[in-house]
Amino acid sequence: MSLAADYRGQRVWRAWPRIFDALPPVSGQTVLDLGCGVGDQAADLVERGARVIGVDMNDELLRAARLRALAGAEFRRADLRALPDLGPAVDGIWCSFAAAYFPDLASALAAWGKQLRPGGWIALTEVDDLFGHEPLGASTRAALEAYARAALAAGRYDFKMGRKLRGHLERAGFSPTAQSTVGDLELAFDGPARPDVLEAWRARLDRMTPLREACGPSFAGVRQDLLGCLAHAEHRSTAKVHCCIAVKPEPRA
Repeated sequence: MSLAADYRGQRVWRAWPRIFDALPPVSGQTVLDLGCGVGDQAADLVERGARVIGVDMNDELLRAARLRALAGAEFRRADLRALPDLGPAVDGIWCSFAAAYFPDLASALAAWGKQLRPGGWIALTEVDDLFGHEPLGASTRAALEAYARAALAAGRYDFKMGRKLRGHLERAGFSPTAQSTVGDLELAFDGPARPDVLEAWRARLDRMTPLREACGPSFAGVRQDLLGCLAHAEHRSTAKVHCCIAVKPEPRA
């Protein structure tokens, strides 16, 4: 299965309606969708009356997004680490499941905020503790925790980003207005995973080359244990999906 197909399959597992309902009214607004993927959330925003500028670095995902031919949406290739000037300031910024790739998120937010008009909003959604699932074997838990620490130290990914969204937004000068945790059929759920969710986890783990390299010969065992945990009748998740919405303050008179 292609990466784009994997992304398209994720939409039904997310709690997007609840998060979109928490946003300010977007009808007539221009929204910047950072890390737009295949354009699923862009489509939701367009349906709610927004004009959307989607940005991503992955050419396969951008092709899939452009093939949707969404009226009122355009998709551009750009690096979120060095976001170019995209034109007139937008009314809102949407960013889902990309923040964790920026361990120094406050600095990235300050740069992204230059694209946002004063009084505009930003909504961040991110998982916290991606591998937070039980029951796991002690050796698997230790290997995954070591991998998460190494990823953070290398500046690749922060596995604890979800709980940090509010603090990063405040440090970047934004004023949080709402925060919540939401359920997720793939990332934050109890009980055995659905067959399609389990297949998605299998594909995710197979794509995680750094994890494979970090685990070495023990990777197959780690993979098997985690997948078995997700399929277990008594599976429970400590992972959570966090959403935080904030506004860019108006300049002081």
